[in-house]
Amino acid sequence: VLKVLSHIDSILRSPRAPPLLYRRSKGTVQNCSKENGRECGFEHLPLTIEMWADQLMALKDLHKSLRKLSLELVPWHTAEPQDNRESTRVEDLQFIVDAILEEIENKEKNIQTPSLPTLSAIVSHFQKLFDVNSLNGVYPRMNEVYTKLGEMTNAMRNLHELLELDSSAPPTVVVDTVGKLCDIINENVTKQVQQLLGTQDIHSIISKLEEHECFFPPFQALIQDLLCLLEISNLDDILPTVRNLK
Repeated sequence: VLKVLSHIDSILRSPRAPPLLYRRSKGTVQNCSKENGRECGFEHLPLTIEMWADQLMALKDLHKSLRKLSLELVPWHTAEPQDNRESTRVEDLQFIVDAILEEIENKEKNIQTPSLPTLSAIVSHFQKLFDVNSLNGVYPRMNEVYTKLGEMTNAMRNLHELLELDSSAPPTVVVDTVGKLCDIINENVTKQVQQLLGTQDIHSIISKLEEHECFFPPFQALIQDLLCLLEISNLDDILPTVRNLK
């Protein structure tokens, strides 16, 4: 018995033994045989062996739980059940955990690659958005959309620069700025027309335009007749030709 206890004690004291399971003796040892005047130091063995037994039982329960989890996550994994063994090994648990981790990693990779139904849904959505009736028209419409988008982007960039707007200004700000410029230009044009016609009254402007409309058609007809009679084609040649006729 002493030899067996000595062997167990050497195992517990070895570097391979878990440090939390081994406790060195601190007190006086009683009822213990001595060899060469040294204490045996076996008083900690019952508690340690008891703890090991509990850990082995817990290891078996953990193995059952991992088996259930494996059947849920990787039911196609054909591994022989280990329940019939007398003892459960850590290698068995590690094998199950590795299989589950490998399956999780494969799922993460598959998530990054879109499935066929997902791609089909994307194409159908594109057809609805851009009114494409057939699959053959998807690529041409994509190219058309890409071209139009490029033209619009360039136009917006140029407008931002011309209007001295920040590049982050939204299209609504660009449209509002262009509208204000148009209003300013229209006001200036109205003022110039009023100055040209010598009036500030809109009714007077209409009257003057009507007078010009009555005057210019006969004047134009007269000029055309003169050009035909004098056999010339330019207005600047009318006066020199008439002088020559004198």
